[in-house]
Amino acid sequence: MANYLEFEKPIADLERQIAELRRFSHGQGVDLTKEVARLDKKLHEMRKSVYEKLTPWQKTLAARHPDRPYTLDYIKQMMTGFHELHGDRRFGDDAAIVSGFARIDDMPVAVIGHQKGRDTKDRIARNFGQAHPEGYRKALRIMKLAEKFGRPVVTFIDTPGAYPGIGAEERGQAEAIAYNLHQMAMLRTPVVILVIGEGGSGGALALGVGDRVYMLEHSVYSVISPEGCAAILWKKDKSGLSHDDFSKAADVLKLTPSDLKRFGVIDDVIKEPPGGMHTAGKAMFDSLKGVIKTALNDLTGLPHDELVAKRYERIRALGSIG
Repeated sequence: MANYLEFEKPIADLERQIAELRRFSHGQGVDLTKEVARLDKKLHEMRKSVYEKLTPWQKTLAARHPDRPYTLDYIKQMMTGFHELHGDRRFGDDAAIVSGFARIDDMPVAVIGHQKGRDTKDRIARNFGQAHPEGYRKALRIMKLAEKFGRPVVTFIDTPGAYPGIGAEERGQAEAIAYNLHQMAMLRTPVVILVIGEGGSGGALALGVGDRVYMLEHSVYSVISPEGCAAILWKKDKSGLSHDDFSKAADVLKLTPSDLKRFGVIDDVIKEPPGGMHTAGKAMFDSLKGVIKTALNDLTGLPHDELVAKRYERIRALGSIG
């Protein structure tokens, strides 16, 4: 059953109307093809209109849409021969991050990404995409294997942030994130990054240092969530916060792809189909695969020293003024 956000209510109503017409047509043997086609066209236009006018807070909600594709969905749609590798060789395996090796057509790659989980049981097992330090250490282990065997790295970012629990802090959460930043900056193999949903704080950045950074049109990337930002700025507890507070916080955070491209934080914004990625068909995934392949082809021929030097220059340019 499809899930709908508050601003998608007109879309939900029209989809139900179309479904009822189809059921009536099938059950009564009445030809309603023209009427259904007219409403399908109206639905497409409505999706486009609604999603073109999203506010930053609504984009945040769209980035969290429960039907939105996750890392394993992108791997299934765009890659073949995925072989998942587990464990950080220090503590254990973290299901919030999936990692391994696969192929994009004939190109072998290492692939790493956050995985939130679909149903309640899976979400709990994957900790809602919030990684522990062993998750980030696992990710870096795969990156180092990719470097050793000359494989480029593709990462998918989709997390509200790193897990802030006591166990994670005891096992070195901050150190694991910082070490990933340090090592990814020097990794002697191409790294292409795609923000597919939420890009939350250091938990996202620990997979986010690379040569090309792309964001899907209805994803977000920020140092803190709008809810966390609102609680700090307006000094309220959770029960006292409203959607208006979250909306104001989202506005000032400048977390949308268009803002981040303007600031030079990302390289490009990838358009989504009308209605968001949860309505995407095979053509959208093929197009996205083409973007990744083009980036990897541009980067693969560079000498390693030049690759690392350009990555360093890119990082140093972030936040520069003038």
